[in-house]
Amino acid sequence: MFRHLSLVFCLLFVAGVLNAANKEQDRLANAGVVLEEILNVPDNIPQDLLDKAECIIVFPSVKKGAFIFGASYGRGAMVCRSGESLNGPWGAPAMYALEGGSVGFQIGGQATDLVLLVMNQKGADSILSSKVKLGVGASVAAGPKGRDATASTDAYLQAEILSYSRAQGLFAGVSLQGSTIRPDDDASARVYGRKLRARDIVLGNAIAVPASGQHLVRVLQKGAPRNTSEQVSSR
Repeated sequence: MFRHLSLVFCLLFVAGVLNAANKEQDRLANAGVVLEEILNVPDNIPQDLLDKAECIIVFPSVKKGAFIFGASYGRGAMVCRSGESLNGPWGAPAMYALEGGSVGFQIGGQATDLVLLVMNQKGADSILSSKVKLGVGASVAAGPKGRDATASTDAYLQAEILSYSRAQGLFAGVSLQGSTIRPDDDASARVYGRKLRARDIVLGNAIAVPASGQHLVRVLQKGAPRNTSEQVSSR
């Protein structure tokens, strides 16, 4: 009887681990779908900003209650351009978590998709290093809309992170002041099958993109294949 119970517990444990891994794989795949849908709408992220972004973070289906009650948080993935200067092709995704604060563009209790553009090396370093509070550890601003819009105001030029949301089919810049973002290394371990730090994944050229993350990387490579930031040539 003891052996049978031990076997049952072992099987339940393995099933739980596999289910958690599948959930993270699904979340990563969904991040690619969300970003593709957003980039395909006419009035979306300005191409100029997308081309200058050094990293992109996508949080699909963040629940409003996660920010009001703190009972849960949004989870998603971060992808950066490869190379020491972050000016190469888009690399492998690392899993991230967003919690606290409040989403300034929310409609009822519907889930909100969030997209964050990391615009410079300082912002990328902050997010890759540890948990960071947006607006304190890294400056953040609601991003402008319009595919052909020019973003030349001081607010957009100085912000390390530009943030957007989509809820009930509506797309807009969103304020994430006071929210915190951190590497979700446990989720990354479920995706890659071994423990890896976010920095090692994002900046490690030897890390292969998992099957669940390939669509997200393809969308970015198609939408913004080259880093046009002036900082690239000055590093």
